[in-house]
Parts: sequence; C-alpha cells; structure tokens
Amino acid sequence: MLIRRESPADISSIHEVHTAAFGKPGTPGDPPAEAGLVDALRACDAWLPALSLVATTPDGAVAGHVVCTRATAGSTPVLGLGPLGVLPAHQGRGVGHALMHAVLGAADALDEPLVILLGHRDYYPRFGFRPAEDYGITPPVPEWGPSFMARPLTSYTPTIRGAFAYAAPFDDL
Repeated sequence: MLIRRESPADISSIHEVHTAAFGKPGTPGDPPAEAGLVDALRACDAWLPALSLVATTPDGAVAGHVVCTRATAGSTPVLGLGPLGVLPAHQGRGVGHALMHAVLGAADALDEPLVILLGHRDYYPRFGFRPAEDYGITPPVPEWGPSFMARPLTSYTPTIRGAFAYAAPFDDL
C-alpha cells in the first residue's frame, strides 16, 4: 500500500470509496452524504490539497481516502478531519490506520495546531484523540459529546479554545 496526495485522476475513485464505505449494502439509490461532502469540500475555500490523501493498492487502485479541511476553534484556524473511508474489501487490513497516521503527520509537518473529528470513541483514541471538551473546545451539536474529539499537534497551545466550526459544506449534511 502507498499513501499519497490525491490527484485529479483520483476524484471519481474517491467518490466510489466513500459511496462504498458509507453506503448501506444492498440499498440502491442516492450515494451517502460523505461521497457528496468530499466533492463539496473540494470546491470550497477550506480545501487543503496537501491534506487529501489516498491509499493505493500495489496496482495503483484507490482503496481509501482521508481529508482534513480548514475549520476554526474560537477564532483560531484548526483542522476538521473527515471523512475517512476505506473500500469494504480493504477494511480491517490497516488502510484506515495508515491513512490516519499519514494525515496527522502531514498536518503536523504543516504546523497545524489541532485536528478535530466526530467519530467512534473506541477507534480514534489510539491515534491520540481525546474528547474535545478536555481542551475547552465545544462541538457545534452538544449531543455529540465524547464522540467529538481533538488531537493536538506539535504547534498546539492551550489558548486554542472555544466553539468549533467545520468548513461550510458540513452544514449541509
């Protein structure tokens, strides 16, 4: 497996990854929101090309994708992570794990201070995520509670606090 930045040739494959990863098996119809979300994020000013990564198989096929986009905590620019998707045939093989480590390393190398996500509270702590409220960051939806998590990076300072806001396309979900 190779982790690299997304290229224009990957766009349709990325859409397929999120459709398969988040779709309900055997349920035809509209693609899940995550597939359209990535397309909408790519078209907005919060898009950060260096933080849209794909995992490819040895033959070059896209097996997974993760993206971080510009967000804010209070008035401080931070990152919102997601979606992270892996084709069902490649799940449970470390693809998501590799994508998480790669995107966190890339964000840290870019001197980003903090990564925020809404996700499974048994999965993301292994990557250093803790409830965002531990850092004084409040979710846009109070019911998110402990599933709303933050991961400080090297340039983090405790002065980063306040209400969190994702990139605008998240508001349309």
